[in-house]
Amino acid sequence: MENLDLKQMSTMVDLIAEEKGLPKDTVLDVIEQAIAAAWRKDNGDRDMNVRAVLNTKTGEADVFVAREVIEDDLAYNPSTEIPLKEAKKGSKIGDIVEEKFKVTSFGRVAAMTAKQVVVQRLREAENDAVLTAFEDKVGTVVTGTISRVEPKLVRIDLGKASGIMPRSEQIDGEYYTVGNRIKVFIKNIERNDRGAQLILSRGSAEFVEYLFRQEVPEIENGTVEIRGIAREAGRRTKIAVASTVPSIDPVGTFVGGRGIRVQAVMNEIGEKEKIDVITWSDNASEYIREALSPAEVMKVEIEDKKAKVYVTEDQQSIAIGKQGQNVRLASKLTGYEIDIVLSKAAPKKKKQNVEDSLLSAIEETAED
Repeated sequence: MENLDLKQMSTMVDLIAEEKGLPKDTVLDVIEQAIAAAWRKDNGDRDMNVRAVLNTKTGEADVFVAREVIEDDLAYNPSTEIPLKEAKKGSKIGDIVEEKFKVTSFGRVAAMTAKQVVVQRLREAENDAVLTAFEDKVGTVVTGTISRVEPKLVRIDLGKASGIMPRSEQIDGEYYTVGNRIKVFIKNIERNDRGAQLILSRGSAEFVEYLFRQEVPEIENGTVEIRGIAREAGRRTKIAVASTVPSIDPVGTFVGGRGIRVQAVMNEIGEKEKIDVITWSDNASEYIREALSPAEVMKVEIEDKKAKVYVTEDQQSIAIGKQGQNVRLASKLTGYEIDIVLSKAAPKKKKQNVEDSLLSAIEETAED
């Protein structure tokens, strides 16, 4: 067998498994995939459904080519189909039958193909194993090193594994430099045909929530709670909080003395992003008023999941916010479609000074 020693490969299964920290069955499956790919290279084509079986004791291998049984006298693809009359006895139309071939030797190109498959599949299996170990870290924040900055994503080295931070998960306006240490939220593990990939985030609402949980110990003991977060990364975040103890001010607890707690979060996400900490309420009208802060609201009318919010002219731009940001985040936070409506302010009563009041009283007395 040219450039590919099956006996040597079969004896190396245990060694590779130990060196890579992979199950023996995984390594054996990788080698069998390589044998199948090499055999297909020499004896068939890409369409063939080929599997290989390696005997690790003898170092011998067999390949099995699967084909679907079809009606006789029909045009067929010999790589994937077989006429009924050529199939083994007892086969029926629609059955999948396998033909066995003994592996004897491979050409140089096929041997190279096998080696490439082994290297690639082992790398993928190793990566999958590492990422599986990260499954219990999903939903937490870790520190990594930026290894590469691409137009659509940032690659981050986490030590034993690496992950990607897509543009949609980045903080708007934040610059990333290779070699810099950075905190990232492990959002999830994406699995597809190419393997598994750690998806990291700094732009998600969950990242801000996690940072607050680190700064506010009262969340852990249950005296205060986060009831909702709406975020536009790099610009503004609104966080609704509540207290389970009447005597505790939830907003003050999250902001901290002299704003130290909220400032710690802002230091991580960037000073450009403002954070509004508001009081959550089970009264929808009250919750919407709070969510639209710092705007002052005159009246709220609710119908289904829509809310008309009346504000005075001087509060209209504040309620809407720059490019509609304030009302958009308030809507996302509360779950209501909010429509800002202009309302005329009630005319203010003219204040009377002491002399005017005294003069009016004298005039009334004189008339009497």
